[in-house]
Amino acid sequence: MDRSAPVEQLSAWLRERPFLVDLALAVAIGLVTVVLPAGSYWQEEEAAFVVGVLLVAPLAWRRRAPLAAAAVVIAAGLLELRLSSQFLAANYAALVMVYSLAAYAPRWAGRAGLAIGLVGAVLASLRYYSPSPVDAAFPAASIGVAVVAAWALGDLRRARALRVAGLEERARLLELERDQEMRLAATAERARIAREMHDVVAHSLSVVIAQADGGRYAGRTDPQAATDALEAISATGRQALTDMRALLGVLRDGGGEEYAPQPDVAAIPTLVEDVRASGLDVDLIVEGTPQPLPAGPQLAAYRIVQESLTNVLKHAGPAGRAWVRLQWRPDALELSVLDDGRGAAAAVAGSDGQGQGLRGMRERAELHGGRLEAGPRHGGGFGVHAALPYRARR
Repeated sequence: MDRSAPVEQLSAWLRERPFLVDLALAVAIGLVTVVLPAGSYWQEEEAAFVVGVLLVAPLAWRRRAPLAAAAVVIAAGLLELRLSSQFLAANYAALVMVYSLAAYAPRWAGRAGLAIGLVGAVLASLRYYSPSPVDAAFPAASIGVAVVAAWALGDLRRARALRVAGLEERARLLELERDQEMRLAATAERARIAREMHDVVAHSLSVVIAQADGGRYAGRTDPQAATDALEAISATGRQALTDMRALLGVLRDGGGEEYAPQPDVAAIPTLVEDVRASGLDVDLIVEGTPQPLPAGPQLAAYRIVQESLTNVLKHAGPAGRAWVRLQWRPDALELSVLDDGRGAAAAVAGSDGQGQGLRGMRERAELHGGRLEAGPRHGGGFGVHAALPYRARR
């Protein structure tokens, strides 16, 4: 059994009720310094009792209103110098007040409390111990040391409170920063999923539409061509469904699923063949020696070519022609997708209504330290040019 738990609970309960703690402290000091010594006062018993109460009672507000409490204690001290002929035990409340000003009041008030306490030590020594400055020096020094000690303890309490508050503020800021990083990560993940969804759905649907249109016209004269088109539609749909399941799998709990590897540069020739089978005249040109490329840029290269050919299918026209060029440069893979159709006008009109296509390609390239340019070509058609470095820039 943990014996420290009740102590911690009591400590937390007291911290949540500072006024009750201060009130109990004032009552305890009042009993010891005012009520019990009341019979020892001489002719000024009633006046001493009133002054003692005025000195002790403000301690109940020493944290809630330290300046007002200190003002009452100072006034009571001055009244004591005027009415009482002996040094009251209730003056210990002044030390508590000096501590409270240093700990809970503004810093200037704490320093002012120290100065007033030292002045009060001199006045009390001259008034109650000896009118001679030489004889009053030792009592004044003794009271002054007590005042300085009380102020030092209060200032130490203030420094500790400021340190704790700073740590709590730092923890709060770290928590806010963590929440912000989580929101940014979620936003980036949503953007990545949106790009992947757009690439998979747009490309697959474009191929399916092209095959369906071709099969519809060919079915009148060539049943075998129509059958081939339906088979291509079926294969494309299954591949799109597989890609969608792999993509949406990251949103599910559990890690038991197995997914196919992400496409890379080596899959671009197959992609070109699939697009060519859908009816688009497209050529693939590879220049240079392939270089090692991380998985991220390889996926970006595949998606850029896929999105560019999808746009060609949608906008280049039935008699359009396209070229895909992969150039393995010494420092980067440069790829170009060109067409000679009417892609320029279609791109200006906004192909997908949301701008996801070109924006997604540009984001993919920039994510891996590359660049992408897209726009109409001189003489007609549209061109996409991208460069993906083999190593990310630092």
